[in-house]
Amino acid sequence: MMQVKEVARRFGAIEHAIGQAAQLCGQQQGMPMDLKDCINQLDQQKSAVRQAIDTQDDARIRQAVDQMESLGDRAKRACGTASSVTPEMKSAVLKVHDELSDLKHQLH
Repeated sequence: MMQVKEVARRFGAIEHAIGQAAQLCGQQQGMPMDLKDCINQLDQQKSAVRQAIDTQDDARIRQAVDQMESLGDRAKRACGTASSVTPEMKSAVLKVHDELSDLKHQLH
């Protein structure tokens, strides 16, 4: 398992990436509802991961990151099937997905 400090540092970058995706999501017209829903859920679940990190409970951290990573997968799929998503939005979603996926694999 990674050091909790390292998990917290990496998750800070993920929080920032989610914030950027959420901001773009709010600005873009005609966003697919599934993608909006995924971004909103990712934004809401940030606090669950942060709380798990604060408790330093490895199992809770892994579970919370796993849940977020599956939302990231869903968001990536929604981007791939939607024609109305801008390149900036796709890039933001892919960054969130890739960061979460990388963190998940390092935690397991």
